[in-house]
Amino acid sequence: MKIAPEGLPFIAIAVVIAAFGAYFSWRAFAVLFLLAIFVTAFFRDPFREIPQGEGLVVSPADGKVVMIVQAPPGHPAGAGATQISIFLSVFDVHINRAPIAGTITDVVYHKGEFLPAFDDKASLRNEQNRAFVDGPEGRVGFTQIAGLIARRIVFRKKAGDVVARGEQVGLIRFGSRTDVFLPAGSTLKVKVGDRVSGGSSVIAHLPPVGAHDPRP
Repeated sequence: MKIAPEGLPFIAIAVVIAAFGAYFSWRAFAVLFLLAIFVTAFFRDPFREIPQGEGLVVSPADGKVVMIVQAPPGHPAGAGATQISIFLSVFDVHINRAPIAGTITDVVYHKGEFLPAFDDKASLRNEQNRAFVDGPEGRVGFTQIAGLIARRIVFRKKAGDVVARGEQVGLIRFGSRTDVFLPAGSTLKVKVGDRVSGGSSVIAHLPPVGAHDPRP
C-alpha cells in the first residue's frame, strides 16, 4: 500500500508506541497496534484513474457532499460561482487533488480556529488554505479546511506551478473539509449526500470557453 510521505513520521511514532506497549501487556500492545494500523490507513495513497474529456472538473477530495450553495458575495471565485462542500471523515483518504489542469494561482493560507469541519462557520473561521487553478477551459478554486481534530494543512504547490487534472496537491491531517468553487454556468454532476473520490469522480462540467469570466 502506497503511503503519503507526510504520514511517515506519524506512522513511525505509532509503531514505536505500540512496541513500547508490548512491555506492559499484550492488551496494551493490541490496542496500540490497532491505532498504528489506523494511522497507516489514514495516510494511504490509493491509485486513482483520472477521467479524460473537455471541461471536466474532478473532485479534489474523497468524502461526502454536504452542501451546495452560491459562493459568498465578494468571493474571489466571482459572481454567480457555486460552492460545493465535501466533508472528509477520519476514514476517508485525505489526499487533495487538482480539480482541473492549469496553473496554480492566488494561494492564500489562513491560520484560524478548529470548529467541526461540517459546521457552516468552518469555511470562514477554521485554519484553511485556498487556491485557484487557471486553465484553458476555465478557473476553479478549492479550499482545504481543517476540522476539529486536524491541526495541519499540507499544500505541496505554490503560485505559478502547473498541475494536471487529478494531480496530488496536498492533504489535510485527521478529519477535514474541502470546498470547491465553480464558475457561473457550470453544470453540476453531484448532489448533497453523494460520495465522491478525489481525482476520479466528476463533479461538474465547465461552461464553454468564453461563455463566462468568473473573475470579479
